[in-house]
Amino acid sequence: MSDFQSMDLFNLTEEHKMLREMVAGFAASEVEPQAMEYDRKELFNVDLFRKLGEIGLLGITVSEDFGGSGMDATAAVIANEELSYSDPGFCLAYLAHAMLCVHNLAFNGSEEQKKKYLPGLSSGELIGCMAMSEPHVGTDVLGMKTTAEKKGDKYILNGRKMWITNGTIDEKGTPADLCLVYALTGQKSGRPELSTFLVEKSFRGYSVGQKIKDKLGMRGSNTAEMVFENCEVPVSNLVGHEGDSMVHMMRNLEIERLTLAAMSLGLAKRCLVEMNKYATEREAFGKSLSFFGQIQKYIGESYAEYMSAKTYVYDTARKLDLNKPGNRLDTDGVKLVAATMGKNVADRAIQVMGGYGYVGEYNVERLWRDAKLIEIGGGTIESHQKNITRDLAKNPELIL
Repeated sequence: MSDFQSMDLFNLTEEHKMLREMVAGFAASEVEPQAMEYDRKELFNVDLFRKLGEIGLLGITVSEDFGGSGMDATAAVIANEELSYSDPGFCLAYLAHAMLCVHNLAFNGSEEQKKKYLPGLSSGELIGCMAMSEPHVGTDVLGMKTTAEKKGDKYILNGRKMWITNGTIDEKGTPADLCLVYALTGQKSGRPELSTFLVEKSFRGYSVGQKIKDKLGMRGSNTAEMVFENCEVPVSNLVGHEGDSMVHMMRNLEIERLTLAAMSLGLAKRCLVEMNKYATEREAFGKSLSFFGQIQKYIGESYAEYMSAKTYVYDTARKLDLNKPGNRLDTDGVKLVAATMGKNVADRAIQVMGGYGYVGEYNVERLWRDAKLIEIGGGTIESHQKNITRDLAKNPELIL
């Protein structure tokens, strides 16, 4: 048998297979039992989150030299898919830490910055977040207003960030231990110059504004406003050089969008499992629901769309070199496809299960609420459509 014939796209190596089994087991025994409670209470399970460090997930793409697991994009996809199967809200908090903050620092930070922060972030001692969006600026990052002005051996940050996952880690408004912040440091050739800073929770002038309550979904993760009022940041906490943020953003958006797509896979799979079980066991007019054509349409289309998206996500992960990003086309593409797929599959699951699907006890109601965020966060589906169209207009040969 050739290597190609023996290769499992969803578990490229034995290491990937073992990772999937470990994360799935952890999700079933630790994440599943708390999912409904923390969703209802709109709480982030900090103690459970720190356990992810014990099994090597918090620094999954970080070099072993800095306390991480040194794994690849496929591994990151597996971790997010399996956690999202049980609790997308909890998984979103994981993604914000492991991908948006930790991975970003691991691939863009200096050796000194990595030595200082990555071991604690990888172990779970520290919890991280990333702050890009602002109250009046989402997708249009060049329109951000948060500024950083260099004064002596410090930068002075002023501004507000909004919709920040892990912005606060508890009900008291405690900030994340480390926030990776994008800010305006000037103009260059008539364009805004954005720079990246590492802000510790102890820095003067850094605080949490309002915690965003009453979200439609993803309630197992905390979302907050971040406030910078003459916040003093040491020059040593500038990541790279002034003006490097666009490079940092672009390379990190690829893994962010890929893993958000993986979250859609996890929740869609769970919805498929639930609706298939219900349709097989529930009877109407003396026959199981799965006998009827309307139900077959919902389940059949959901499975086909799920497998199509899953194949696209894992093929893109297989091709993505974390050390040499450059596949915006397909990382936009997988999130565009998977985000809407997950929402649609969750919607069909509720329809198949009727009144039972509409109440929280059967999980699909929660997953349906969670699914919508993936069409918005990490880039809206409209932004993916724009990027794909522009990339293909410039490089039509990319259409295989």
